[in-house]
Parts: sequence; structure tokens; C-alpha cells
Amino acid sequence: MSRARHNGIDAETNGVFAREKRLVDVMLPLPLPTTFSYYVPDGLEVDLGDFVLVPLGQRDVIAVIWANSQRSMLDPKKIKPILKKFACPPLPKGNRDFIAWVADYVMRPAGLILKMAMPIPKAILPPKPELGVVLNPKHGEIRMKMTPARQSVFAVMAQNTLPVRAMLIAEQAKVSIAVVKNLVKLGYLEEKNLSSPHIIPPKYDHHAPTLNTYQQRAAEACSEAVSAQNYVVQLLEGVTGSGKTEVYFEAIAACLRIGRQALILLPEIALSAQWVERFEHRFGVKPALWHSDISHARKRKIWRDLIEGRSSILVGARSALHLPLKKLGLIIVDEEHDPAYKQEEGIIYHARDMAVVRGHIAKCPVILVSATPSLETIENVKKNRYQKLEIPERHGGAQLPEIIALDLTQESHAPKSGQWLSPQLVDAVKTCLMRGEQAVLFLNRRGYAPLTLCRQCGHRMMCQNCSAWLVEHRFSNALECHHCGFSMPMPTHCPNCQAQDSFVACGPGVERLAEEVALRLPEARSEIITSESISGPDAAQAFVNRMIDGTTNLVIGTQIIAKGYHFPNLTLVGVVDADLGLYGGDLRAGERTYQLLHQVAGRAGRAARRGQVILQTRTPSAPVIAALMRGDQQGFLEAEANMRKQDGYPPFGRLAAFIVSGRDQETLDHFVKALARVAPNHQGLTILGPADAPLKILRGRHRRRFLIRCESHLSSQKIIKNWLSEIKLPASLRLEIDIDPYNFM
Repeated sequence: MSRARHNGIDAETNGVFAREKRLVDVMLPLPLPTTFSYYVPDGLEVDLGDFVLVPLGQRDVIAVIWANSQRSMLDPKKIKPILKKFACPPLPKGNRDFIAWVADYVMRPAGLILKMAMPIPKAILPPKPELGVVLNPKHGEIRMKMTPARQSVFAVMAQNTLPVRAMLIAEQAKVSIAVVKNLVKLGYLEEKNLSSPHIIPPKYDHHAPTLNTYQQRAAEACSEAVSAQNYVVQLLEGVTGSGKTEVYFEAIAACLRIGRQALILLPEIALSAQWVERFEHRFGVKPALWHSDISHARKRKIWRDLIEGRSSILVGARSALHLPLKKLGLIIVDEEHDPAYKQEEGIIYHARDMAVVRGHIAKCPVILVSATPSLETIENVKKNRYQKLEIPERHGGAQLPEIIALDLTQESHAPKSGQWLSPQLVDAVKTCLMRGEQAVLFLNRRGYAPLTLCRQCGHRMMCQNCSAWLVEHRFSNALECHHCGFSMPMPTHCPNCQAQDSFVACGPGVERLAEEVALRLPEARSEIITSESISGPDAAQAFVNRMIDGTTNLVIGTQIIAKGYHFPNLTLVGVVDADLGLYGGDLRAGERTYQLLHQVAGRAGRAARRGQVILQTRTPSAPVIAALMRGDQQGFLEAEANMRKQDGYPPFGRLAAFIVSGRDQETLDHFVKALARVAPNHQGLTILGPADAPLKILRGRHRRRFLIRCESHLSSQKIIKNWLSEIKLPASLRLEIDIDPYNFM
């Protein structure tokens, strides 16, 4: 913003400054380690949470009044005045307390967390009046040449007595916007301010569903917690297709009934199409949706409606957690187990865990929803920190699918050379499609092939910025890095031995699977569904429409297909590589694989016809596969928990990690060795490293990792803070701290 003055007071004023002037500390939405003190000019009234403009160096910055300053020893001549207070409601105390808590927990500057709460700074400014057009009362006195286009505009305007947006008039009249603007210029139409659009509130009693006994019991428990407005965390656990969404809709209805706001987190907002339809059917209106695809103008309006308390429902991915809800009364985390809730870059945090913290600060209930809860949540239930609400049956009498494992090590089940689908799976898909039903082939690997190598010399195509293989994408004839985004055209010769056309694709991705489907199942109306093809709610809605009307009857998809979709005619799920994800050193590999396979299996047979799930595996005796076959989720999780408990891993101990990276390998190694020499050493603490990160180079930066494991009663943040205070980080290096790591790459 431009340099500003308030009431004629210059920021350099010194002689007139008196010690009795009020000093306040402000938080700036910048990566700064502390607040800054300013004085409040005479005549300006400010309170905690107010948005103000303050001078910072040679620029003026929006800030938030954070506290009354205690810095009485500051030199009065160096203290600058607040320049302006914005006409915006203050940032709620709950948000300010949440920002401070998150900053301490994730060990990042509070200013960066504040920035997440005010992602659209212009929302703080008063909204500009929107202009519409209306007939000039004296339009009959204006002479002009009449044209068919103008006549069409007149016909539309005759039906409107209030101002209407010019673009809307042009659309209704089927003319260009220039015609309408020209009529304004001639004086036939007048521009006037549009009245603020009225937000139609959701109706808690619009279309109340009929619930079964289990659903009703859970809905009553959720609703009672909301009505009481006390902090409590409830785990709503139910098998896939049991109607958990309808249950927590009743909690939302209870929240609306008492005039509070509800926040619903979804792991992938791109998948919200069917969810929004269900919400609109239940409550009569669509909720406010917060995601990356909406325009800045729309985000600005949503932010303002929330802080002013006009909007009662907010639905979004993890970033929605930081927005300023003035009257927060309920938080719901759908699919609480989903790894998408963990933000891995920038501010590293887990939105599910932070949602629980925010509910505690707001003194409101938090509902965690899943068919496959995380071990962390299950352990909190066992310790009576969370309540458990269970729905053990599918809604409407639908049966859980039959699960079959095909052992690919047996010759009768093994695909032919160059193929990836077993004969039994192909036959099952053919039978399914012949019955007029739909099927899914699930492979959690984008692109055509995960590895491309030269058959002459064995050279593997690697990313030039990362220590990762390039993934072939045959549809775009390119090699891509799924870590940094690097892309290059498919080369015609090997860069190592110069052999022409010598590259061979190793392993399948969904594109390669689609190629096989086209050859072996030519009658299928198939399409590929990945995070690239479903990039937003509009694309998701178009996909849903194609499935509902039968345009598509075979989906070849990655993990995005496992999340929340409900297709009544989908009766078969084939998992092409059930072992994918079981290995690689991730302590949660087994748990994640079980959750993913259980969720994708749950897409089958959700209506009248029972579904079937076929798992292609080379390790049918693996605990994950065996548990899925038995339907023994509890047994699998108990075994997983016992294994982690023995080694002191979460949720029975604490983990923290940090990665030091730099472009100069020698400087990096010198620093991490020095850091290792001053590492703390006491009972209940284990420090592993420094070691190469599994992804040794990322975006051109070499990476070394430390992993801290400590007993639950110890604070990993305090350990790291004291440790890092022993040595100064060189300016050329970057340190990234991850409390409670989920990704070990």
C-alpha cells in the first residue's frame, strides 16, 4: 500500500510524544519472529483483533492489534503511530489464540500463521459498491435509432424495477455487453448501486431424512453435544455406505438451530460435487465452498461474510481451518484418516489435529468421521479423550462387498507378458459390463510407466532437479517429475549411449492400464480419473454426471476414486496391485494401504446389488491383505498398534523430523556434522541422523535428515529449540521442521 498519514501525524513525530500514550503490539502477516509496538494516535480507538495500517520501513503494512504493549523501556522517539484502522470486524479471539498455539506447535513464526487467516488482504477493505442498470425515468424523452438488439434490451428492462447487472441484462437479451453500455451512455439506462445480495440461510428443517436405529442414536449424541456448546471430540465410525454424512448433517442442523457457524473439512475439495448435492437437498441451499479454483472476488466475499457472521456454513480443504468464523459452533473432519490433511510444504501441520485444537479453543464439539479411523484417533478413544459413535451396517440394507484375492504368483492367475490384468479380473469386468453395471480398476500410479530406461545400456531417465525417476506420460508424450514438476519431451535417443528409439517403459501406470483395457475390453466406455483430470469441483461434477447417466461404465483411477463417491450402479472394484504402498520404510505403510484398499473397496455395491472386490496380489498372506479378506479391521489395527508400541512410535511416542537442504553439498555436510556433534543425549530420547533423505535431491537442493524419537511426556519442540540454539544456520542453507511427520521422503 502507499505511504499514509493519520490526522496529520507524521510517523517521525518525536517531540510531542508522551509516555502516557497507549502502546499496542501488532502482529504482521510476515515471517517475523515477534510482534512490534506502535502508539495509538489521539482520537483513534482500537481494540484487540482490529485490523490496522502501520508503517514498516519504507512501506505500510496491514497488521492486527495483538496485545497491549508491555515494552515500557522503548525509546519514545523510535515508536511510530498506527496510521489507520480498517472498517472491518476484528479478528476473533479464538482465531488469535489458535494462531499463537499453532505457531508454537509447528515452530514457525506466528505472522505466517496469521497470513493463512487473512489470505485475501483486500477483504479487509470495505467492499466496493456493485453497479447495476435500471431504466431512466425520462427514457421516453430520449430520441434514438431503434435496432432489434436495443428492442431486446428494452423488453428485458421492462420486467425489472430494481438495478440489475449489465452482463445479466445482456445475457437475458442475447446481445453483447456493448449494447447495454451504449444505452447507458445515451442516457436511456442509468447506473445505480446494487443492493447487497442477501444470503439465503440454510434451513435446518428443510428435508430431514429418515434415519435407521444406529444412525438416529449417533445423530442424537452429536446434536446434544452441539446444543450444549461444550468441547468434546466424537469419532463417528461406520462402514462404507452406512450413511455417516446424513448423521453429521443432523449435527449441522443443530448448529444452525442455535445460530452458530459450522466448519466442515473435506480431504479433497475437488471431490465435493456429490457432497454439495446432498447438502443442498438436506438444507435447501449450497454452502460456501473454499478452494483454490474460486476467484479472488469470491474468496473476498466469503471471508467477509464469515467474519461478519452472515455465512453460517463453510466447507473446504485444510486451509479453511484458518478462516475467521465469528460464531464457530461445530467442526467436522470428514475422512479424518486421509493423508491429504497433512500439509507437507510451507507451514507443515496436520489439519485434523489442528481442528481438534481449534475446537478446544472455541469450546465447541469436533466430529471426526471415518470408516477406517487412524491409529492416533483410535488410541484417543481408548484413553477416553474422544467419544466413539458407531454405525455397523450399510444404509438401506445394502451388503458389504465380497472380497477375493488373486495370487499372481500362481500361473493360472498371472497376466501374460506385457499385460497387467489377470484373466479372471478381465472376465469379471466383462460380466459386470454385460449386466449393464459399472466397474473400477484401481492403480495408485499416475502416468504411463513409473520408470523409463534404455534397453541398450540400462540408463534410467532421472529428473534434472531431483533424485527421482521421471514418469512417462504417453498421452502428452512427455517425461515428468511428480516431485518438482519438471517436464521434458520424450527423447528420441538415449543421452548416455546415444542409441535411437531404445527406451522401454517399466511397470504400469493408469495410462498403460487404459491402453490394455482398449485392447482387451474394447466394449468398455472407459476413462482415466486422477488428480490431474479431476482438478476442481466442476471437473468432478462432470465426471459424476457421466457415471450417473452411464456415459462411462469403466473407471481406471488412482486414489482419488476412493474418496467419498457414491455410484449405485458400481458393483465391481479390481485392485491391480494391492501390494503397492506396503514397502518403502514408512511406519504407516501398512495402515495407509489398509485404509486405501478398504475405502476403494467400499465404492462397490452401495445400493441394491452386492458388490465384488478383486485384489491382485503377490503376497496374499501379508497382514493387510489377510485382514481385508477376513473383514478383520480391529484385528489388523491391534496388531499394527502392538508393533508400534514395542518401538515407541506414534501414537505411543513422539516423532519429529527436520531436513536441512542446500545447493552446495560441502557446506551442507559440514553443517549437519557440526549439528550432530551438539545433539542432545538423555533418557527417553533417540536421534537418528544425519542421513541422506530418501529423496536425496529435491528441486536442485541436496537434503539431509534428522529424525527425533522421544517418549510421550517429552516435548520434541523444546528439544529441537534447545538443540538448534547451539549452532547458527548458514544463510545458504534451509531448515524445515516437521512435528509429527507423516511423509519420510
